[in-house]
Amino acid sequence: MDLFLEDKQHFQLPNVELIYVPNFFSKQESNFYLNKINTETSWQHDNITVYGKTYKQPRLTALFGETNQPYTYSNIVMHPVAFTPILQSIKEKVEHFSEQKFNTLLINLYRNGNDSNGWHADNEKELGNNPVIASVSFGEERPFHFKHKTLKNQRHKLILKHGSLLLMQGEMQHHWLHQIAKTKKDIKPRINLTFRKLIKL
Repeated sequence: MDLFLEDKQHFQLPNVELIYVPNFFSKQESNFYLNKINTETSWQHDNITVYGKTYKQPRLTALFGETNQPYTYSNIVMHPVAFTPILQSIKEKVEHFSEQKFNTLLINLYRNGNDSNGWHADNEKELGNNPVIASVSFGEERPFHFKHKTLKNQRHKLILKHGSLLLMQGEMQHHWLHQIAKTKKDIKPRINLTFRKLIKL
């Protein structure tokens, strides 16, 4: 099922609340942020181990935070650096809209169609019980696939546009998985900013 939304939309599915704003940033703003973030970020390319096999993660990443608290996922431990002025300004706009406070930002750079992020949930303990995650996309449009863990008829696809904002709320990380799949299409880079709030355990 495709959930392609032309306008801001707040919709609910079982065990999840999603808000999607396709034009959260203007095209001019989005082009500026895409180029600036890409050139100013010190990207890292970590190894990831899945089912006993270790290989390079199929994307580049960077972590920013208001504290020195590290973030761990898939046996990767990332240590944050301070928010840049540009990332801080984006964060403040997202916080104002979402009425949430975020202290950590994980950025993914998908260099081409071979870069991806497999099925997963953002359910690390340091994110809390029902985390709110704000996802901002700059660059090439990519399909965001998400499926319910037990309700087999609940499988959807949302096209994340250049300059869009997706808010994942409610129980999503308990009951749903999501991914950015590989594609054989010749596509340009996409940068994805995922704002989170880490708690001390």
